[in-house]
Amino acid sequence: MTHIDQYLKDNADRFEEQLCDFLRIPSISADPAHKPDMLQAAQWVESQLRHMDLTTEIIPTAGHPLVYAESPEVPGAPTVLVYGHYDVQPVEPLELWITPPFEPARRDGNLVARGATDDKGQVLTHILGAQSVLAADGRLPVRLKYLIEGEEEVGSASLETFLATNAARVACDCVVISDGCKFSREIPAINYGLRGIAYFEIRVQGPNRDLHSGSFGGSVTNPATTLARILAAIVDRRGKVLIPGFYDDVLPLSERERRQFAALPFDEAQYFADIGVTGATGEEGYTTLERRWARPTFDVCGIWGGYQGEGAKTVLPAKAGAKFSFRLVPNQSPAKIAAALKQWLPDVTPPGVTVELIEFHGAPGVIVPLDSPYVEAAARAVEHAFGRSPVYSREGGSIPIVTTFYETLKADVLLLGWGQDDDNTHSPNEKFSLVDFHRGIKASARLLQELGQIHKG
Repeated sequence: MTHIDQYLKDNADRFEEQLCDFLRIPSISADPAHKPDMLQAAQWVESQLRHMDLTTEIIPTAGHPLVYAESPEVPGAPTVLVYGHYDVQPVEPLELWITPPFEPARRDGNLVARGATDDKGQVLTHILGAQSVLAADGRLPVRLKYLIEGEEEVGSASLETFLATNAARVACDCVVISDGCKFSREIPAINYGLRGIAYFEIRVQGPNRDLHSGSFGGSVTNPATTLARILAAIVDRRGKVLIPGFYDDVLPLSERERRQFAALPFDEAQYFADIGVTGATGEEGYTTLERRWARPTFDVCGIWGGYQGEGAKTVLPAKAGAKFSFRLVPNQSPAKIAAALKQWLPDVTPPGVTVELIEFHGAPGVIVPLDSPYVEAAARAVEHAFGRSPVYSREGGSIPIVTTFYETLKADVLLLGWGQDDDNTHSPNEKFSLVDFHRGIKASARLLQELGQIHKG
């Protein structure tokens, strides 16, 4: 056991308590009522970085603050930027939580709380990993920069603005991000691709008040029925999105990738069993992994309209609405998808209702190269911590800022997820395996050592 590994073992309990402290802060970025909690979370992160004698700053923005920190330059060694986010998703439906979402609970080897895996637990591994190297060795082997934001769950608008004028300040050789999953419970992964997103809300307005469905039904266009028809018209039974031009720019899967995906030890039946279904539909001609990682999709995320209470109420609702998203793949443009959707909507809107489309955040998908000494260093670090070499996979979710990092900083991006598919990310009872939390810290500490062996010319 190395001296750093011994330090990690000796401080394991303290690390868990630090994570619990972080998780108790209800930093919900989408809810304006939690603005004071957002500042508290930013201050908590800044204090952790300041204890390493890094130069730190809490940067105000038009939204929630950024936390930035950096260590001195190490001659001949790379500069490494660690990115993560301290904001979390809303907790509803609250009644489905077994324990309160901001009172961390240990259960079945996991820490259960909102933000446990997305992304407080994972980003903290890269703070504690560096603290451990510094405590055990007395120095950092690379120049470290941290950029931790509070708007990842709502689109990263403030960070995009910051990077547009501060690219030189955060310049680096590689970006390290842990905000995803391993391939399976025991198989770690290095992700080389992310899907993008285009998120919308649609509101359908009909009569000026709710109407009696018997007296008016059949003579008035029903907003709820119209909403259902519009949503159904976006995608067909074969999983194909029907918005004109939707697939024009899709980057197709290569035959090599399809073979690589097929060779992965993926148990489809177990995958369905884990999420409580007996099967699924999706785009024809593609496997489950291909649909998850590398094909664009349409999903309704929430829907409302009419009477929602107990029993029956014969009402024709005045309005109805839904929130929905498209997951995009590399080369697809969120702006282009939004424009096509706006042009298409009038064609499927019947008389008697008006339709309002509200555009939320969007981000393109990205693929990063694997033939890099930084990727090789990450693979060695992951193998050291997890006891086996990682597989290379894509991720179906989105981290909006990754494309900006890749294109603006011209830096390699290391996507190292420590989570698991069943961590209930964005759902009640979100969790993070404590074993993976500690493995993540160990991998992060080893990664700094491995990256420090890369000598810049």
